[in-house]
Amino acid sequence: MGLLDGKVAIITGAGGGLGEAYAKLFAKEGAAVVVNDLGGPRDGSGSDKGAAQRVVDEIVAAGGRAAANTDDVSTVQGGENILKTALDNFGQVDILVCNAGILRDKTFANTSEQDWDLVVKVHLKGTYCCVMPVWKWLKDNGKPGTIIMTSSTSGLYGNFGQSNYGAAKAGIYGFMRVLSIEGRKYGIRVMGLAPGAFTRMTSDLPGFRDREPDAMALPENIAPGVLYMASDLAADHTGKVLGVSSRGVREIKMMQTDGFAPGRPYTAQEVAENADKVFFPAAPEKTAASA
Repeated sequence: MGLLDGKVAIITGAGGGLGEAYAKLFAKEGAAVVVNDLGGPRDGSGSDKGAAQRVVDEIVAAGGRAAANTDDVSTVQGGENILKTALDNFGQVDILVCNAGILRDKTFANTSEQDWDLVVKVHLKGTYCCVMPVWKWLKDNGKPGTIIMTSSTSGLYGNFGQSNYGAAKAGIYGFMRVLSIEGRKYGIRVMGLAPGAFTRMTSDLPGFRDREPDAMALPENIAPGVLYMASDLAADHTGKVLGVSSRGVREIKMMQTDGFAPGRPYTAQEVAENADKVFFPAAPEKTAASA
């Protein structure tokens, strides 16, 4: 018995890296998998339609069920075609993992309009384009389902040189939170994922560059956390973000202080005087001894 027996999963950006690891693990756990990947370099400038088929061939050779799709996730038609691939091959969809993405990292002053638009289009609009047809199909057919959207600590915490990527990933967080509320009446769970992995996309970024990757940061060691999210083991959870990385699996949560509530007209000076209530305590600075 697998954790996903009888389920059909769509995984975007599954021609390599994290998506490939998810697809292979999901198939091993009994799911039929639609492997979507446009292919091409990480800046989104090209395509390679063989990437998705290679993963499908490996899944089938291992005894699993899979179908390839090479549509562009950032178009409405592409999202509809991805769902059609699932329905044509397997007759249903139960799980969607929005994983496809690109990087065009630059400091903000050096970020062109094209760099901004393309990253936001692939990540944020691409999530919309893939979620909408699946959402409607689940809702219209009265089927419960699970949707996992990939956010990032770059959007949740911020990261130097990733204004376009961080903005898109923060938008995905907000999108996830709203749909988790709307999905409750339909039995649709929606969760966010903030992975930290050593892949083709991240291999030359600070933190990974010029050093051997932690084995727990490899895609195959991120995938079990995502399998948990997609399976009935997480049936009681929706609207939450899990960080899955070499540091482990942990919830990332937005919080607020008790704040300053004067209950009457107040001045900016009074806010300053109550700063200890308005703001969280500052984290202690690291010293050479503690770093």
